[in-house]
Amino acid sequence: MPPNRVQLSNEMLVAAVGDAWSPSEVDAAAELLASGNGQFPAGVRTIPAGLVSAVQRERLLAAMLVATAELGYREVCVEDVLERAGVSRPTFYEHFENKEDCFLQAFDSGAERMWTRLTAAASEGGESWRDRLRMGLEELLRFITAEPEVTRALIVEARAANPAALQRRDAVLDRFTACLDAWVREEAAAPSALAAAGIVGGIEALLYARINKGDTGDLDSLLPTLMYFAVLPFEGHEVASGELGAAAR
Repeated sequence: MPPNRVQLSNEMLVAAVGDAWSPSEVDAAAELLASGNGQFPAGVRTIPAGLVSAVQRERLLAAMLVATAELGYREVCVEDVLERAGVSRPTFYEHFENKEDCFLQAFDSGAERMWTRLTAAASEGGESWRDRLRMGLEELLRFITAEPEVTRALIVEARAANPAALQRRDAVLDRFTACLDAWVREEAAAPSALAAAGIVGGIEALLYARINKGDTGDLDSLLPTLMYFAVLPFEGHEVASGELGAAAR
């Protein structure tokens, strides 16, 4: 297999293509990809054409994220995506209008995957907004480590891509802002919705600086500082200082 060819695990394929196909059909697709050095072999196939198309689309989205992380959005061309996906040019244009369309759909898919993981983790934090936030931030840092190409696209490359990507980035930040503001207001009156926006923007700026430099080692060490920064405007220095220790445990 070419060293830069994207690989999708069975779990990723199941999550991506949804419930439209059975696990055995998804397994068969994964086996075909493995036997074909990362691309579907030509000739007779034993899986539905619709599943092949869905898997090809997911491979192209993953390849776009990998290529963008490696080269930067402005330097990426469609050929770079095709090389990493092991997919033909006609197949690419069956799914996307152009490079920009592919990037935007990859952005949307990655953002939704991140949001699902963070909200699921936060829901385990119970009734306290601080506990929910801590669980969500822990999962965010794990997500950055597990899916570096996605987070680079969301946090770094979207700024340099195009106006539509910037709008999507802003929408992601707004979504987190609204969620944080709602959590706080369930327990106490928040000083202003601008406070939540400032916190989310500050966290994003810190992560941008680290990811843009490629400095993503030991991200867990950021959690106490992020919690202090988030709690301070809502509950003051004393409570925020307590979060330094709580987040570190």
